[in-house]
Amino acid sequence: MVTVADARAVAETVTDPELPMLTLGELGVLRDVQAEPSGRVVVTITPTYTGCPALQTMRDDLRARLTEAGFAPVEVRTVLTPPWTSDWISESGRRKLAAAGIAPPGPAPRRGSGPIPLALGPTRTAVRCPRCGSPDTEELSRFGPTACKALLRCRSCREPFEHFKEI
Repeated sequence: MVTVADARAVAETVTDPELPMLTLGELGVLRDVQAEPSGRVVVTITPTYTGCPALQTMRDDLRARLTEAGFAPVEVRTVLTPPWTSDWISESGRRKLAAAGIAPPGPAPRRGSGPIPLALGPTRTAVRCPRCGSPDTEELSRFGPTACKALLRCRSCREPFEHFKEI
């Protein structure tokens, strides 16, 4: 008998291909796991952004891990509504990001329904250095190795670090 709890426990062990210190559950990408009466396991994920290049790898990894654990067939569905937000990162995920030298995001900006206003000026949030804790940091590049991260440097300890953006 396929149980949702067993399938979810397996799905929650799959790590993000671009942030291997986090599971898809900790990242908030893993949205739902269902078991159909036929035995099919249906996993629902929401990528961090629509064009996420790691999406196919996430699907493949989920299917492989669940199949290895004896769950078959497995279907992975992608949903984009509601859109993923960095607020979905768990507290343990935020701690793991900081431990890996990546500054975790602060609260995501709140937006009402309707068009998103265009802000032409720089948006500056205080980002603490994950190494020394100093708030005296500067942005070196708005885009880091992935679109959801920026590259910063601490003015206190002079170390560069990545910052997971508030989305």
